[in-house]
Amino acid sequence: MKKQFLSFFYAFRGIWDAVCTEAHLRFHLTAAFYVLLLSPFFELNAAQYGVLILLIAAVISAELFNTSLETVCDLITKERSYYIRIAKDISAAAVLVFALAATAVAVVFFWNAAAFAAMFKFFAANPILLAALVLSAVNAVFFVALGPREIWDRISKKRKPKG
Repeated sequence: MKKQFLSFFYAFRGIWDAVCTEAHLRFHLTAAFYVLLLSPFFELNAAQYGVLILLIAAVISAELFNTSLETVCDLITKERSYYIRIAKDISAAAVLVFALAATAVAVVFFWNAAAFAAMFKFFAANPILLAALVLSAVNAVFFVALGPREIWDRISKKRKPKG
């Protein structure tokens, strides 16, 4: 039983390490968050939500595999290598294919003028929620650009007493 718990611990640690080091993963996670946050305005059915969740998982998994492969390649050599470049480029291409497919599905699911109008009307009637959404978007930019460790380091340095 302990071995199974350790396996989960290692997997979550791997996700955390990737989130802390990979801006592309943070971008995909942020995009997924906003897609799921705003999806109720589009009245998706259960099958559509299932497709969205599978695509989100596929893009994030592809990014994790890409990160893993790039890390192993960097461990093998830091020198320029044709074969390492090919491996890294193809791995990145796999992420791109999943991300483009997910974007295409999102366009099909969310291209609904009436739903966009309802969303804008909702936020116009709820300025506090609009402000919270805008504030979350600003925070999301910092999250994607810096990552949680860098943000924490910057916050904690400001809180440390001088002397």
